[in-house]
Amino acid sequence: MIVQSRRVWIAGQFIPAQLEIEGKKIKAVLPYGSKPADEEYGEARIVPGFLDIHTHGAYGFDTNDAEPEGLRNWMKRIPEEGVTGILPTTVTQMPDVLSAAVANVAKVYEEGYEGAEILGIHFEGPYLDMEFKGAQPPEAVAKASVEQFKQYQEAAKGLIRYITLAPEHDDDFALTHYCKETGVVVSMGHTSATYEQALMGIANGATSMTHVYNAMTPYHHRKPGMVGAAMRVREIYGEVIGDGCHSDINALNNFFTAKGRDFGIMVSDSLRAKHCPPGGEYELGGHAIEIGADGLARLKGTDTIAGSTLNMNRGLQILVERALVPFDTALNACTINPARCIGVGDRKGRLSAGYDADIVVLADNYDVVQTYCRGKAML
Repeated sequence: MIVQSRRVWIAGQFIPAQLEIEGKKIKAVLPYGSKPADEEYGEARIVPGFLDIHTHGAYGFDTNDAEPEGLRNWMKRIPEEGVTGILPTTVTQMPDVLSAAVANVAKVYEEGYEGAEILGIHFEGPYLDMEFKGAQPPEAVAKASVEQFKQYQEAAKGLIRYITLAPEHDDDFALTHYCKETGVVVSMGHTSATYEQALMGIANGATSMTHVYNAMTPYHHRKPGMVGAAMRVREIYGEVIGDGCHSDINALNNFFTAKGRDFGIMVSDSLRAKHCPPGGEYELGGHAIEIGADGLARLKGTDTIAGSTLNMNRGLQILVERALVPFDTALNACTINPARCIGVGDRKGRLSAGYDADIVVLADNYDVVQTYCRGKAML
């Protein structure tokens, strides 16, 4: 199959080109018009598929629900916002709930599904700091434990690829070391760590930070904190929620100005309420949440932010059009940067021969015209 446009994102720029797709892969990238096109997209922008490595759910489903059909429905429908790869993300709960959640992802992964590719599991908690737990259920926050994590990874059949933990509560960085040795990305988050403790976490194997600005020690010119470490250590990845609400658009600009084009990652941190009608009753980690007029989820009756309903294509639009982040930096944050962070940058995140045919066609208003997941048109 040949798809083409006069604006295809190749080597950090838009050029007239066509993509030759064979099976699940991009076989070749050719000059525009080289071969008869099966799909002609004119002036629409063709970019790599978006990867969301921090997302709890959508369409009424939450990863912790442990329902196979809910997970399958999520993967099948989420390409409508240009997402072609996901790390279904847990939220802190008791061991039986977490074990069932990760086992469910492993079951669906093995038995088959359609749509966005499950690239692993993001295990957010339970090894967090109580002061900066955010909306994570306090009754389930636990001390970092290598032995317990091994049990979770066994239930997940090795699919846990990324873990959020508070480094200051990981004694001797034992769990950080274990994860590093076994290929699990350690991301520091929900943490009261000082700047110095953050550096020790990085020195002992952490390579990312979870939703920078949120649920971590803030920046102060005499106490840089975790946010200061995220800005100063440019070669460590940092997630940021791109809805313009979790972090002011000027803070988003500051973040990407500091990180550059290669280490910032945009995530949705979305909840089950995404793509659901307004006014419904929802929960996170067993606690009631409500969706405000601003699209933010909050613990019911409080001002505590509990996640978002952000669509990834709209997050890209917010970064570029409102936060004034350069387009290449913003697009990298949705594509090649998360791919490299979780170790799939050799097949995801670029439009290049040999890469998976994960492709998004975007209108100028950032509407998704079409999404191809490993060569299959999904809309």
